[in-house]
Amino acid sequence: EGLAQLEILCKQLYETTDTAVRHQAEKALVEFTNSPDCLSKCQLLLERGSSSYSQLLAATCLSKLVSRTSNPLPLEQRIDIRNYVLNYLATRPKLAAFVTQALIQLYARITKLGWFDCQKDDYVFRNVIADVTRFLQPSRPSCFCLPQADTTHPLTKHRKIASSFRDSSLFDIFTLSCNLLKQASGKNLNLNDESQHGLLMQLLKLSYNCLNFDFIGTSTDESSDDLCTVQIPTSWRSAFLDSSTLQLFFNLYHSLPPSLSPLVLSCLVQIASVRRSLFNNAERAKFLSHLVDGVKRILANPQCLPDPNNYHEFCRLLARLKSNYQLGELVKVENYPEVIRLIANFTVTSLQHWEFAPNSVHYLLSLWQRLAASVPYVKATEPHLLETYTPEVTKAYITSRLESVHVILRDGLEDPLDDAGLVQQQLDQLSTIGRCEYEKTCALLVQLFDQAAQTYQELLQSTNSSAADVTVQEGRLTWLVYIIGAVIGGRVSFASTDEQDAMDGELVCRVLQLMNLTDSRLAQAGNERLELAMLSFFEQFRKIYIGDQVQKSSKLYRRLSEVLGLNDETMVLSVFIGKIITNLKYWGQCEPITSKTLQLFSLTSCLCTYSSVRKLVKLSAVQFMLNNHTSEHFSFLGVNNQSNLSDMRCRTTFYTALGRLLMVDLGEDEDQFEQFMLPLTAAFEAVAQMLSTNTFNEQEAKRTLVGLVRDLRGIAFAFNAKTSFMMLFDWIYPTYMPILQRAIELWYHDPACTTPVLKLMAELVHNRSQRLQFDVSSPNGILLFRETSKMITTYGNRILTLGEVPKDQVYGVKLKGVSVCFAMLKAVLSGNYVNFGVFRLYGDDALDNALQTFIKLLLSIPHSDLLDYPKLSQSFYSLLEVLTQDHMNFIASLEPHVVMYILSSISEGLTALDTMVCTGCCSSLDHIVTYLFKQLSRSTKKRPAPMATDDRFLHIMQQHPEMIQQVRPINSQLPVVARLQESYFADLRNSIVSSQPPEKQQAMHLCFENLMEGIERNLLTKNRDRFTQNLSVFRREVNDSMKNSTYGVNSNDMMS
Repeated sequence: EGLAQLEILCKQLYETTDTAVRHQAEKALVEFTNSPDCLSKCQLLLERGSSSYSQLLAATCLSKLVSRTSNPLPLEQRIDIRNYVLNYLATRPKLAAFVTQALIQLYARITKLGWFDCQKDDYVFRNVIADVTRFLQPSRPSCFCLPQADTTHPLTKHRKIASSFRDSSLFDIFTLSCNLLKQASGKNLNLNDESQHGLLMQLLKLSYNCLNFDFIGTSTDESSDDLCTVQIPTSWRSAFLDSSTLQLFFNLYHSLPPSLSPLVLSCLVQIASVRRSLFNNAERAKFLSHLVDGVKRILANPQCLPDPNNYHEFCRLLARLKSNYQLGELVKVENYPEVIRLIANFTVTSLQHWEFAPNSVHYLLSLWQRLAASVPYVKATEPHLLETYTPEVTKAYITSRLESVHVILRDGLEDPLDDAGLVQQQLDQLSTIGRCEYEKTCALLVQLFDQAAQTYQELLQSTNSSAADVTVQEGRLTWLVYIIGAVIGGRVSFASTDEQDAMDGELVCRVLQLMNLTDSRLAQAGNERLELAMLSFFEQFRKIYIGDQVQKSSKLYRRLSEVLGLNDETMVLSVFIGKIITNLKYWGQCEPITSKTLQLFSLTSCLCTYSSVRKLVKLSAVQFMLNNHTSEHFSFLGVNNQSNLSDMRCRTTFYTALGRLLMVDLGEDEDQFEQFMLPLTAAFEAVAQMLSTNTFNEQEAKRTLVGLVRDLRGIAFAFNAKTSFMMLFDWIYPTYMPILQRAIELWYHDPACTTPVLKLMAELVHNRSQRLQFDVSSPNGILLFRETSKMITTYGNRILTLGEVPKDQVYGVKLKGVSVCFAMLKAVLSGNYVNFGVFRLYGDDALDNALQTFIKLLLSIPHSDLLDYPKLSQSFYSLLEVLTQDHMNFIASLEPHVVMYILSSISEGLTALDTMVCTGCCSSLDHIVTYLFKQLSRSTKKRPAPMATDDRFLHIMQQHPEMIQQVRPINSQLPVVARLQESYFADLRNSIVSSQPPEKQQAMHLCFENLMEGIERNLLTKNRDRFTQNLSVFRREVNDSMKNSTYGVNSNDMMS
């Protein structure tokens, strides 16, 4: 009856379309998975289950059981499950494919997690090849599952297993797969037979997985594009020195159908990426020659390339030709002239068919970008012929983009210009390609631009022109402006000439003339994409031709003077600011243009040199902005009820740029500062007036406040000098601080409102560039901390009343605000402008309230969330570092379960991928064990009795030694831990020594003796440095000892 019920639940889970029924079934099956008799019922499901879904459930549940870290299954039971799964697969060849796959994954999981398990000195889970070879028949299922990282076990354990698997089994598996592929290629297989087709596909996947293995443990993100170098072990050399391996895959590509050939090309991509150091120069040249011959053969017989998957993988293969080999090596290949011609023709054809596989173009452009960038450095005497073929590629790209505009509009296709990331990526590549033979590129662009601009002008002047024709010309001009900006941005100072600068001048003049024409029409109509292209152009121009590093005698400026009357950099800057003001005036409601315009404004104010900024500030347009930053002149500063609160982010960028420009001549002029702040003063007064009444428009109040605090945050970020920042501080405190506190009280549940307020406060307390320096008679540092404490406490206590927040909303609703609070607290605790000792001395609970709120917030966050959200983890671990450094008395006063939580978070943070998190954990651990060591040392000396909290903390650690043991000590902490827990350290040492072969135990014991040699029982820097040196020697000696040993798992643990 129970089995029948489980089968019904499985069918409901996988087949029903009713969401409620599926949810109930899922809930019931989760309870089954956690039940004590799950293991026996899984076996019954496999034996007697009538549906494939019940078999899938059994396999999935067994995988969870063997993977659990708490209460793991005993070794004998896991061996029985492994044997049962193999027998089950062997006796049931007709299982559903997804059941077979699940069982194979179960076998792989058991093998991986038990890789180091021994039974009578035998590694019982390592007979992988023998077990699986029995299944390698066309009628039997087969698959190798290579070790993959999982989230339930530490990354270091995964790496040890993967490394051992690589050294002991992986090459044998790769050799087996190649041999089986050779056998298959020599037979006349019937690929219409599903089993034969499936076996060949699994063999190709196996070969690819072997070549794509993470050999040195550097691939942390499987979603990113694969690494360009495959770190094949030296022991694999024979497979790649033998040209038959490479030839095997090229032959398979030509003989297999499109359902399989993309996998073959994927293998070839990996083979082409084998690390250079695997070969000597002669071997590498021979290998490259065979590789290029295979590529030439594919290009000469392109029948299979129209298949999108084949085409994509082949483009990747072409890109690897240059990413892993030098141009000087390629030109020496026998058929290089013919091959580069075929590649150029293939590229031109591909670019002309722009609608076919657009995501593959990146790889072709990457190849030509690398080739063009190598031209100045190639020393080979053989001709590279790039001066012939690169202009063809450039022309094909430019003309194909222009021709695509009409087709896209006519057929209503998706416009590539809407994918800003893809366009920018291609333009970055084109910037290098176009600079090769730049005279031809420039001549082509001038010709095409003049034609398009003339046609555009004629259409605008004509009374009977259609809107579609105008849109087509605007689309063509958009592409040309983007491309001109890209090739100007590709200028390399050491390789450029006066003639090329003059050519840049020709292109710049044309874009600026077009800008004057389009700006004159903005009152009637404008084109968003064309405006975005203009901003991209301005950014590239600013990067290359604005600043002290540019010679003012540049031919570009001469040309601008002749054509447009722009005689120097100051006049060009005035064009920049004029364009920025125009965009903010006419495009204030268009978020993409406003955002890009303000980014340009910010970069122009920030990255210009001092002399350039002074010129900028003197411009009348800049003075206009400094004196008129209101919604009357800039509509995006208004309170628009139609937009979201998050759309106001650009205001921070605007005021950051304005703040930088204001600071140039501000000095100590308080009148000028007050004048600048008038619009913000009026806004604060308006909010105060609204909050003082019981009936006010809540949405209007929120919008006004959010816009205001975003503006202030921009100004606070820009004011890095003490004088200017003190003006801002005196302006906002104490007059307007209660308004911010009131907003947190009212709208704590609305992150769109509270996050900007919290971020402003975090910026105000950040002592950037020592700007927060109060006079010795000023209490402002303490008062500022009291306001900070009040805000953190108010927000923290209220946000905790929300209760359980749905997982998909938890970051936005709760964790983001908590993260900002952590950052705020860290900034104020480490700002060095508050003496925190006075709070306890005078009975002020501000410090205690802030720290207690921090603990409450921390305990409400699961450990997994601390590491899942990068901003949260960075703010938490940096705050923890400050607390353990300066406030260990507070940490020592915490309850044992809180201390356990903090130590557990440190333990998990040590394995994080984020360097900042790891560093913070190391420092925190160092401070904690140092504190413990000092307390222990004090207790053994005749000193006054320590504080009760100190004694209590030490007592907790002695009662619960596992707290420190679970955190792996690093470098300088190990001698401290050895002193704190001598018996644990001795047990660890004895365990590692005894795990070695008898003949190596003495050497391992000597390594430990040398590790502690000369180490004294103190925390002096000299003593720590000596231990770090000893540890480096210890690591090297142990690794050398381990190289020829199959034992020593524990010492590998130590080394990791």
